[in-house]
Amino acid sequence: MLKPLATLWPYLKRYRGGLALGIGALLMKDVLAAALPIVLKYGVDSLTRGFTIRVVLQLAGLLIGLSLVKGVFQYFMRVIIIGISRDIEFDLRNDLFAHLVELSQDFYNRYRTGDIMARTTNDLNAVRMMLGPGIMYCTETTVLLVLSVAVMVHTDWRLTLFALIPAPFVSVAVVFFGRRIHARFEHIQKMFSDISSRVQENLAGVRVVRAYAQEKAEVEQFEMLNRDYVRENIGLARIQGLFMPLLQALIGVTFLLVLWGGGRQLLAGKISLGSFVMFNTYMGMLIWPMIAFGWVVNLMQRGTASLDRINQMLHERPSIEKPAGAAADPRAYAPEIRFRDVSVTHGGRKALDGIDLTIEAGETVAIVGHTGSGKTTLVSLIPRLFDPSGGVVEIGGEDARAFDPKELRREIGFVPQETFLFSATLAENIAWGVEGASEEQIRWAADVAGLSSDVETFPDGLHTIIGERGLTLSGGQKQRTAIARAILRNPRILILDDALSSVDTVTEEKILQGLAGVMRDRTTILISHRVSTVQNADRIIVLSHGRIVESGTHSELQALGGYYAELYEKQLLEEELEAI
Repeated sequence: MLKPLATLWPYLKRYRGGLALGIGALLMKDVLAAALPIVLKYGVDSLTRGFTIRVVLQLAGLLIGLSLVKGVFQYFMRVIIIGISRDIEFDLRNDLFAHLVELSQDFYNRYRTGDIMARTTNDLNAVRMMLGPGIMYCTETTVLLVLSVAVMVHTDWRLTLFALIPAPFVSVAVVFFGRRIHARFEHIQKMFSDISSRVQENLAGVRVVRAYAQEKAEVEQFEMLNRDYVRENIGLARIQGLFMPLLQALIGVTFLLVLWGGGRQLLAGKISLGSFVMFNTYMGMLIWPMIAFGWVVNLMQRGTASLDRINQMLHERPSIEKPAGAAADPRAYAPEIRFRDVSVTHGGRKALDGIDLTIEAGETVAIVGHTGSGKTTLVSLIPRLFDPSGGVVEIGGEDARAFDPKELRREIGFVPQETFLFSATLAENIAWGVEGASEEQIRWAADVAGLSSDVETFPDGLHTIIGERGLTLSGGQKQRTAIARAILRNPRILILDDALSSVDTVTEEKILQGLAGVMRDRTTILISHRVSTVQNADRIIVLSHGRIVESGTHSELQALGGYYAELYEKQLLEEELEAI
């Protein structure tokens, strides 16, 4: 149990001053609470020795004063300790998010989005409950128990033994039920992750669900998961339902023993009536600690189970990291790219095999090939989205692994196959990653990307909210927004991975004309299935099954009569048929 909690030590240490203040208020509150029955004892005993209104008023005033001061300390105890638990939750959530955005793609291949969301929300809340109410009530009940038992032993040790007879049974019950609560709650959290993942996938793919009329099937699948989740929670409720009544039953037995033993001691004249009342008052005060002890155990078991799930993510390390020594500055190297005998293996299959390729600084190189030939894999090695399984990728003659991935990626404009846009304005999406971009710069990038005419039709122009993932934009508009975003970065290396697949040929030609000036001064890599996109490149590379099978200019590859020539003839025929 202590091993998962080691994650929290730095956070608790950070707020040690506040925690000390909160614990101090807690101790003062418990001392005053333990003093109240002593005052009550003297009050009852004074009545048996001779009644005076003055003594009653003095003791009543003392009780009221102690209760008020105790209430003040109780208020600050709660505000400070619960407030610190919220601060730690805030820090832990920020650190967890910062860690998640640093992790490499392989992590997200293993963890579903819904699972990650469940851990960063539901599990994090369980950890906060452990740190706030868990620590507070655990300390409070322990201190109050120690103080009360100390006074009870001083009053009558024999009667105290009667009161403590059920204690071992309470300990056994806590251990027995605590283990089962922990295991059951951990399983429930995993089921909650499955539900979150299912909801996230359905909301993200709602258009596909509707297009295939699978609403009923998905609702049935969700209902099945929900029923299993409810069934497990009912099972947990049954365990807790047995646990709490058992504790209360043991408390009831304790009261019976104290009443029986204390009554005999009182009748025998061994204790005073005031001491007997005080003893029963302490027993009443100990009801809450004994019940709270079970609740605290429940909170601790839930919290440690959730913290263990959070730790699984925190212990993940990015596979693409900054080099151990001093990282090379990519700005000091020419944007020349060289692949030396590069191979990439995914799941036992070679996506790239023995690639040798040099792309000169300022050169425009196009890559074509059938689906699955390794085009995207090849260009993904340049910004170090992952590293090669074998061979070396060099930037300006330096191994790409010598660069800090963040610094290297700042020099690269990458438009991936799947465009991702944020739920913000069009301008914010274009300027994303470029701090301080002016509206003139944004408009220039939009114009180069062929987006200006579309912007004029939007209700608020560049300041139009485009919805989650650019929901209000067409596929072509999304791609052009992504191109504008890459251009605005003013990258030394520009990679367009099938970035014009969703636009028509007329728009494509316009975009390529706008990009011609931009590409002239930088190393550019184009990936496309359209010959019209790549035919003006300085060089065209043809990939097949992870290998380079053809290389040359448009006219040279036509003369070879290979894959590229066949692709060109096929697309010419398609254009002629469309023109009829």
